[in-house]
Amino acid sequence: MPHYAPHIPETVRADVFGAAVRPRDIPLSTDESRERTVAETQGAPLVDHPGTSNPYIDYESIDLLLALQHPRSEGYDEMCFIIVGQVKELLFKGLHFELYNAQQQIRGDCISEALEILARAKAFAQYITQSWDILGTITTEGFNQFRNHLGTASGQFSFMYRHVEFILGNKSTRLAQAHRNVPHVWPAIDAALNSPSLYDDVIALLSRRGFQIESSALSRDWAETYVPNESVERAWLKVYGNPSPTHDLYRLGEALCGLADVLSQYRWRHFVSVERIIGFKPGTGGSGGVQWLRHVVDHRFFPELWSMRTSM
Repeated sequence: MPHYAPHIPETVRADVFGAAVRPRDIPLSTDESRERTVAETQGAPLVDHPGTSNPYIDYESIDLLLALQHPRSEGYDEMCFIIVGQVKELLFKGLHFELYNAQQQIRGDCISEALEILARAKAFAQYITQSWDILGTITTEGFNQFRNHLGTASGQFSFMYRHVEFILGNKSTRLAQAHRNVPHVWPAIDAALNSPSLYDDVIALLSRRGFQIESSALSRDWAETYVPNESVERAWLKVYGNPSPTHDLYRLGEALCGLADVLSQYRWRHFVSVERIIGFKPGTGGSGGVQWLRHVVDHRFFPELWSMRTSM
């Protein structure tokens, strides 16, 4: 990257607009009102708006969003690091939203709706994985120019990523504790930690469909790390004995495995990118860096969907 302090163009005067996080008021439109507007503008975009904003800025809170990037050093790569990090947080929120709703559909035995939602969840995960294409352009030298300004900040403390891990079944009481001092974040993290994951609800679905699932897989301490269960593996083997495109449980298993595959790719890209940028130096948040990420790479969501393939 360039060996000079970056010039940061001012695109938003953050001192002259309100920073409230509540939705801003914008008028509704209808097919009829849009037709009238097109007639008035002769098909050209509107350029005259009342007040001191425009509806797109207000609908998306764009001015607030684009005023949240605050590089703390003169390192050129820091702006890239901040922007991609913030984009990933938004994508994690989108991914969690889809997973949460898929879980609700599974609880209601609405598998076709869950499959549709999981397809979008996988697309979110693929998009998140591609973020490493950009972060991978940060050089070791470029990262070192701003790394000290991170203090102990680390992506390991992303509460939105933790929500994704928890809803997928990878619970960790210790990692949840990183948020216990944040009163506006901790209640939701604590609830996610102590609630069934999406995979727990899938296992309950298998039981409702008549598969013999051991009680230890159906009722347990949800905050504990999930331990693979032989009865769950046997159930999936029976499901995969009918690999029909009309078999909803088979399609659900494949959808879950496809999602887990993409998330494993994300973790691998994370592992390789960190090793390329900092080598075997310690992480900023107290972890061993690459050594910590190595064991994360080996983890698989929905483990019986992977292990049972040896017996197929």
